[in-house]
Amino acid sequence: MARVYLYDTTLRDGTQRRGLSLSLEDKLQIAQLLDDYGMDFIEGGWPASNPKDTAFFERTRGQFQTAQVAAFGSTRRKGILVDEDASLRSILELEVPVATLFGKASVFQVEQILETDVTENLRMVEESVRFLVEHGVTVIFDAEHYFDGYRAAPDYALAVLSAAEAGGASWLVLCDTNGGGLPIDIRNGVEAAKTVSRLPLGIHAHNDAGLAVANSLEAVAAGATMVQGTINGYGERCGNANLCTVWPNLVWKMGFEAGRVERLKDLTRLSRTVSEIANLAADDGAPYVGENAFAHKGGVHAGAVRKHPEAYEHIDPAQVGQTRRILVSELSGRSNLLYHFDSLLNAEQIQALVEQVKQLEADGYQFEDADSSMRLMVERSLHHVPAYYGVDRFHVSVTHDSTSICEATVRILVGGARFVEVGEGAGPVHALDEAMRKALTQVYPQVRDLHLTDYKVRVLNGRDATGAAVRVWIRSEYHNRVIQTVGVSRNILVASWQALVDAIDFLLWSEEAPSRHQEAVESQA
Repeated sequence: MARVYLYDTTLRDGTQRRGLSLSLEDKLQIAQLLDDYGMDFIEGGWPASNPKDTAFFERTRGQFQTAQVAAFGSTRRKGILVDEDASLRSILELEVPVATLFGKASVFQVEQILETDVTENLRMVEESVRFLVEHGVTVIFDAEHYFDGYRAAPDYALAVLSAAEAGGASWLVLCDTNGGGLPIDIRNGVEAAKTVSRLPLGIHAHNDAGLAVANSLEAVAAGATMVQGTINGYGERCGNANLCTVWPNLVWKMGFEAGRVERLKDLTRLSRTVSEIANLAADDGAPYVGENAFAHKGGVHAGAVRKHPEAYEHIDPAQVGQTRRILVSELSGRSNLLYHFDSLLNAEQIQALVEQVKQLEADGYQFEDADSSMRLMVERSLHHVPAYYGVDRFHVSVTHDSTSICEATVRILVGGARFVEVGEGAGPVHALDEAMRKALTQVYPQVRDLHLTDYKVRVLNGRDATGAAVRVWIRSEYHNRVIQTVGVSRNILVASWQALVDAIDFLLWSEEAPSRHQEAVESQA
């Protein structure tokens, strides 16, 4: 099986994304993950640019089992001797095994941006590569703007590659730096490079035309054996080639060996862990690893997947650490409900629930990400959810003078007992939550460990201004379990109350569900 080398530049090129900043500890944590997943090269940063990157190389020296850590830098500046260039000397001082040097492969870039002549640029490339190689460093040469340069002046772009090879480079990486190349441009550029060099080729693609993954795969198909990219496609402007998409495509679609193939089953974890460290929201629509990658909403799709998953899934979700999600919504048919509840419901009940869901969603409810509310609705229709408590009334007040004080009072009935409690919080929903807990934990102590972890409000019809109905979505966590609920009302506190009550009811019901199931089995026996 042919091998493709994975070169990760999340820690350098990825951090050029707007809004992404990594501490030294963040970079070390991500690097350890990348090594664990079998990346061949980890680009740690540009040591001449800041002390943090220098510290990264010092902390990672000799630490990784699979990956080689590469320092990034440029060819020498124009008009100076190579051994006087501060950037090149900083690479040597780090004693890194690998360095990635970039140099211009475009006449326009050489003359208009570097403001030097094409002959001097060729000397800069060859001398810089040779300088590091002679000091025992393996050099990967990134031919910056190669594809633009090749289209405009092909002979010069190829001459730059030859200069890097003459200097002793081990790899030639062809860069679509502006991200505007089409797959045919990539193929032509790779095939041309093969005519002037026997060195292994790599591809470094940006995503400005939305083609970074496609262009990376096309380069491999044309003969490249290294792909440079980032986790989740992080990078400047529109980002870089997304290794979370490139890698499984190389293995599952193209039959190459790449990375530690056995770790692909945890690919979704890698993607989400890196996004968490980077403090960026995960992309729900990302191929393979996104929350929606194996989510089915249309009734026809759900029915087909229930019979044969391959009808609407290009791979088994488990291959990348994913799970199938069948969404229940106004677009659902019987199949969506059957997928979740076929052991509970008969045909008549299914049809009644389908109609109920459609009516509720017309009123503003949405159950796609409120599976706990959906489950409660089904169980309540079957009379499986007892009345754990009754709500006599609740009251919320907000007082504002020098500070804001939010207080909530709830009066709850449990059996023949009445509980009246007051909660104070940063906002009215927080106060309600606090009062509800105080009242219920006296009878149901497990409620104490139910924590609200996310709260979202959506205005359903902006034309009604402040009188509009709102949908409140709440995510709660109980130990290692997630509970997601929804409420709708023209009163934001009532909508919030509905979602809070559903979360508590779901917790109490789910805690009792296993014992009730066992009782049912024993009674049938």
